[in-house]
Amino acid sequence: MPRGDGRLNHDLLPGEKGPQDACGVFGVWAPGEEVAKLTYFGLYALQHRGQESAGIAVSNGSQILVFKDMGLVSQVFDETSLGSLQGHIAVGHARYSTTGASVWENAQPTFRATAHGSIALGHNGNLVNTAKLAEMVAELPDENHSRNGRVAATNDTDLLTALLAAQVDEDGKPLTVEDAAHAVLPQVRGAFSLVFMDEQTLYAARDPQGIRPLVLGRLERGWVVASESAALDIVGASYVREIEPGEFVAIDENGLRTSRFAEAKPKGCVFEYVYLARPDTDIAGRNVYLSRVEMGRRLAKESPVEADLVIPTPESGTPAAIGYAEASGIPFGAGLVKNAYVGRTFIQPSQTIRQLGIRLKLNPLKEVIKGKRLVVVDDSIVRGNTQRALVRMLREAGAAEVHIRISSPPVKWPCFFGIDFATRAELIANGMTIEEIGTSLGADSLAYISIDGMIEATTIAKPNLCRACFDGEYPMELPDPELLGKQLLETELAAGPAATAAADAIRRP
Repeated sequence: MPRGDGRLNHDLLPGEKGPQDACGVFGVWAPGEEVAKLTYFGLYALQHRGQESAGIAVSNGSQILVFKDMGLVSQVFDETSLGSLQGHIAVGHARYSTTGASVWENAQPTFRATAHGSIALGHNGNLVNTAKLAEMVAELPDENHSRNGRVAATNDTDLLTALLAAQVDEDGKPLTVEDAAHAVLPQVRGAFSLVFMDEQTLYAARDPQGIRPLVLGRLERGWVVASESAALDIVGASYVREIEPGEFVAIDENGLRTSRFAEAKPKGCVFEYVYLARPDTDIAGRNVYLSRVEMGRRLAKESPVEADLVIPTPESGTPAAIGYAEASGIPFGAGLVKNAYVGRTFIQPSQTIRQLGIRLKLNPLKEVIKGKRLVVVDDSIVRGNTQRALVRMLREAGAAEVHIRISSPPVKWPCFFGIDFATRAELIANGMTIEEIGTSLGADSLAYISIDGMIEATTIAKPNLCRACFDGEYPMELPDPELLGKQLLETELAAGPAATAAADAIRRP
């Protein structure tokens, strides 16, 4: 149920779009609690994982209500909307689109009727066998995936929800949501951290590689599942453990039960430690902030430079800059001021404002940096537009030298598991040496941390981390290129019968 227009496209304010994560998910089972408000604050803590749309589904034991819209969590919900969502189970979602356009129809949680009631589902990640799943949906009886004449959703989550809602046994008898999950999830490929529910039960599941994080927490009178441990802290839940790769969890009036739908083959995303997760989150037993500080220390040892001041690109570069300053002995300082209120907006910036862009986000402290040799620490470079504008800004403010240090290796490969990088052709690290990139940015020098240095900073064993965006070693076999991509379900131009089936299945009226 959209509030207001509910279908406006949001755009980033001027400046380069950095790496974006697929989504944040949150679920709670807590009789006697205001579960919609708990979910609201949980999503608020996960807002960094997705800023395009937000939604909450709540069950009172007999029916599920879903409220979702385009925009930030604080834009979508107010006291009235949250007050209308009464129940004891809730699922919430904050979206950044990696499959399907950023439109209301693709906002989550998704919702489907089942033979036993209904299902609402939120998904963090990205699937790589979407075309195959679309073929499976196309084979379902029409009544099981009809959109009742409305504009169809075009994302992998909707396909997954349709499959879970329509599973039957060999005799044609409808399966429960729990049994359907054990039938469907072993056939799903890619990254998925799922939080979903029917009228009586909260469910959670994580892909066998555990690419995206998912944690379990305990309330005094209930349970919480969330993308990051920081969201547990916000709602006063105590951390219990991670949902394991390949694990399925169900929570109802009888308590928590767990089972396996696949063998664990851990390949957690290393970019969660570099940039995506909140610094106050713990993943696989390792604090993200401490990992980033250690990346800065190792970067300083690998790529020293004579300078007067270390400054971060706020906020993402701050922990690594602190580590760089500690290890190098160069003073740490705040050379850039960030406008904390720049984010997504309904106001579309003009081309002139776009060109001025970065000043809306960052402004230099001229008195701090004038005449100084600067080490500027950032977490990553994608296209290089932000760093190029930043170097120019610092020189105009009087910096004597600008040395860029990056706390991750060069990004050279696309991610198919929930991070929306630029296309490979747009990645500045492809086709250019590090020296050439530095010259292109206008920097006096440029250096990246090594892959091994980055991984050692996480304290996680290298074989247990997905590093594909840095080294091209993907954690699973990928389908043909024409069966991958954000717009797969929105175009019939992709070659091959599976792609055509995907488009047909998702559009069927």
